[in-house]
Amino acid sequence: MILLNAEDIRKMPISELKRYRLKMHILRILYAKKTRSASALGKKINVSLPTIRAVLDELIEEKIVRIEGIGDSRGGRKPVMYGLYSDAFYILAVELGHYSAKAVIYNGQNVEVSSVREFDTNINDGELETKVDHVLQVLLEQASLSRDQIVAIGLSMPGLIDAEAGVNKTIVAENQRHVVDRFYSKFHIRTYIENDARMQALGEFTFGKARNSRHTIVINWDWGLGLGMILNGEIYSGSNGSAGELSHIRIQEDGDLCECGKKGCLQSMAGTRKLISMAKEELAKGAVSQLASQFTKDIDNIKAIDVINCAKKGDELCISLLSRLSTRMGWGLSVMIQLFNPELIVLSGPIIKASQYVLIPIQQALHKYCLESILESVRVEVSEMGENSGLKGVGVMVYQKIFSDKSLS
Repeated sequence: MILLNAEDIRKMPISELKRYRLKMHILRILYAKKTRSASALGKKINVSLPTIRAVLDELIEEKIVRIEGIGDSRGGRKPVMYGLYSDAFYILAVELGHYSAKAVIYNGQNVEVSSVREFDTNINDGELETKVDHVLQVLLEQASLSRDQIVAIGLSMPGLIDAEAGVNKTIVAENQRHVVDRFYSKFHIRTYIENDARMQALGEFTFGKARNSRHTIVINWDWGLGLGMILNGEIYSGSNGSAGELSHIRIQEDGDLCECGKKGCLQSMAGTRKLISMAKEELAKGAVSQLASQFTKDIDNIKAIDVINCAKKGDELCISLLSRLSTRMGWGLSVMIQLFNPELIVLSGPIIKASQYVLIPIQQALHKYCLESILESVRVEVSEMGENSGLKGVGVMVYQKIFSDKSLS
């Protein structure tokens, strides 16, 4: 297998290490660009054509690279085009939420080769690795693959993530925060972690609305407010992985208590939990709503999706609640716009299922709180990627990591 572990790489003679680095550089380009000629690869890497061709021949023999066909030419001989075998590599992508998770196996072209499987767990689950192991076995059987064909595991999760250290600082038990170490001990293969909102941003940047944008903010609008930033065409994480904590910007001095222990955080005032609590408060006051007939005796069972569905049916109370929530979100977005000057904001999460009732109050708030000279170049759009943009982002992240120079150190 061409993907060696760090210990084997450290034992390599210098000449072999240079060859290995060259192979990984070629794979990195072919993964990102899909197909390239030997000449284009040589120019990009600044390596002679005979050397590139020799390495490509080795990769073909290893069944990592294949000839894809003949390319176009502006004159002279048409070039032979090279690409990755789709089944050269497989990775497991896992996306953790606060109450559940989902996982899928991707091939080397980020195509699903298994179904997306959901399962109950959370970031504080001491048996997380065991549950992922069980799901992996199910997915392997689905895809007719063996364990040794999985070259890496990628996990996205909420919280303050130090991806370089492999640590989630938000996990309650300190002895469980070193997620990468835990998974490597269990699976003995490369493992990478990242923040869930950043992985959604990477998914949008690679496959979705942000494909042609170099400055994008992606918001996952759920019970919390996940924020992923693409700045200058790259995911921005900050100095230690804590960038993008939009949830904990204070918007009200003496507002609702947030789970972080402070009051008035945007998350506590504009997340889906606030939507639910506002609905319950209004119903307790005797407000007229479809929710009242649906939840006559079990008001505590109201979920955000219930409010959203009633709004889509024209329920005035639910439309009003979404408008109030969206105005607060607009205030939060105005801060991000004036700090980072993005060209695009992409909204994802359950709230966008009622996009017709949230976009207008958001725009009104932006015009109220933003400088018009900054706002005029910003587009606010709704994601079209569905619920798996984060998983797609994890797949991209893993392949970027395993083909990167940092993976060789």
